[in-house]
Amino acid sequence: MGARDRSPVGQDGPGGDPPGPEELLQAVGRGDRAAFERLYEMLAPRVYGLVLRVLRDRAQTEEVAQEVLVEVWRGAARYEPGKGSGLAWALTIAHRRAIDRVRSAQAGTDREERAARLEPHRAFDEVSELVVGRLEGERLRRCLDNLTELQRESVTFAYYGGYSYREVAELVKAPLGTVKTRMRDGLIRLRDCLGVER
Repeated sequence: MGARDRSPVGQDGPGGDPPGPEELLQAVGRGDRAAFERLYEMLAPRVYGLVLRVLRDRAQTEEVAQEVLVEVWRGAARYEPGKGSGLAWALTIAHRRAIDRVRSAQAGTDREERAARLEPHRAFDEVSELVVGRLEGERLRRCLDNLTELQRESVTFAYYGGYSYREVAELVKAPLGTVKTRMRDGLIRLRDCLGVER
């Protein structure tokens, strides 16, 4: 150890040993910054290693490890030596934070999946998917100009506005079956104009 590691923080333990995590935590709880520096050096590698085993991502691990050590600094006064070692206390915080991060990421993924499942299903056929996938500025505008006004209006509401067949029918004040026919015919004409293979 270097001279800095041997410098006393509070009182050295029996036999002149440097203070352990328990003594350092108590000193940190009283606001001792030098004690926190020594505690940080002692805990950081262990906290990082534990969090990395849970998250398996170095960037997230560094972030969570820093959060843990800040929590140790702020919560040191709550540490009770009779309830376990200082290292175990800090690693419990690290494990809880890492698990919280995993749960948060999973919750975000679950929310996205639920949102995707709840989106209204739109009955687009294969032709429409091909057309939408190959839209090209000027070329598409020229092809849209070749449609009848009613076809162009229906297709535009559906594919640019994101409206369902039923919503398009309400917007253009036409029966649902008529709108579906307009869109089908319009898409076939677009497919032919754009050169989309069947």
